[in-house]
Amino acid sequence: MAHFTNAEFKSRQKKTIEELERRGLKGLLMFRQESMYYLTGHETFGYCFFQAMYLGTDGRIFLVTRPPDAIVAREISILARKDIHAWINLPGANPSLDLKRLLDSRGVKGKRIGIEYDAYGLTGAIHRKLSAALKGFCALEDASDLVTRLRCVKSRAEIGYIRTAASLADKALRHANRLTVAGANEGTILAAVQGEMFKGGADWPANDQVIGAGRRALLGRYISGRQTLKKNDQMTIEWAGSYLRYHAAMMRTIVVGKLKPRQAKMHDIAVEAHLASAAALKPGNTCGDVFAAYDRVCGKHGVSRHVRQTSTGYSMGAVFQPTWMDWPMLYRNNPAVIEPGNVFFIHTVLVDEKTGLATAPGQSYHVTAKGPEPLSKSSLDLVVNG
Repeated sequence: MAHFTNAEFKSRQKKTIEELERRGLKGLLMFRQESMYYLTGHETFGYCFFQAMYLGTDGRIFLVTRPPDAIVAREISILARKDIHAWINLPGANPSLDLKRLLDSRGVKGKRIGIEYDAYGLTGAIHRKLSAALKGFCALEDASDLVTRLRCVKSRAEIGYIRTAASLADKALRHANRLTVAGANEGTILAAVQGEMFKGGADWPANDQVIGAGRRALLGRYISGRQTLKKNDQMTIEWAGSYLRYHAAMMRTIVVGKLKPRQAKMHDIAVEAHLASAAALKPGNTCGDVFAAYDRVCGKHGVSRHVRQTSTGYSMGAVFQPTWMDWPMLYRNNPAVIEPGNVFFIHTVLVDEKTGLATAPGQSYHVTAKGPEPLSKSSLDLVVNG
């Protein structure tokens, strides 16, 4: 039931092993659900409990998880049944000790292994027990970036899934544009947006779909409590198509009623900055170069620092809750180099707290050898519903 061929999974594992060997590590201890999905197809929200996967340079791999998630792994991943180990919730249970025994059986004692410290699945409480269990047993070296960097360059199959996600997001925008009128409730709009994507085979996205009218259009975050749009209003919406966990995000501010000249000018600047940023999204440039393009356009038009944003997007891929943001981000002086096969979401947001106005054109791009390919087919024009 995994969504890729065994050959693709084995190729990913081989690249991971090659990088481990280059770093002089015996293996990699993973707590990121994204890494587990990438290497084996195992997917679950069970990483809210203790869950760890280990891949050694000898090619042997195993998973330690709870019984419900062990069933998931047996049914949908490429892991062999013998390599899936369940720990049981009992008073005093310490799965870190189970993990230690399995590592010992793999000849890890006294060796240097990588570990994903930067992982939502490795809480402070779990880390304390893990550190105590492995103290003096092996040397741990932070390798949080290892699989993450490999995931950033997508295969042809992965790009195909992201294209589907982008198509679903495009279809959702049509509903948002149509329904954003005076008297409409945000909940009705959200239901139509997400419902349209579900009908096309979408998954739940990895974070809340953002929607906010009035002053909340400035927030760029999901806030609880639904509002009704007024006669002269604005609404910012940020959503992502998600297909087989692969995301393609979009963002827009939609105006209801009379368009203020100030907001029209903000939007024109934001679109100019967006197109300049997209043009900088080419192999050999850095993520900092993309942000610099946004910053230059804002500076040219005299946009004050309190209206500009400190980042203009991030990578897209197969990710899990709590966020669809992936590495790397597009911020000032970020040295991460852009490569063919990357996918980025660019949002050139301008937010003016003094006037209460916002604009937020955003969509996703596939980086090719020739430059950026927009994955969305929707216009960046400002939609105004009278």
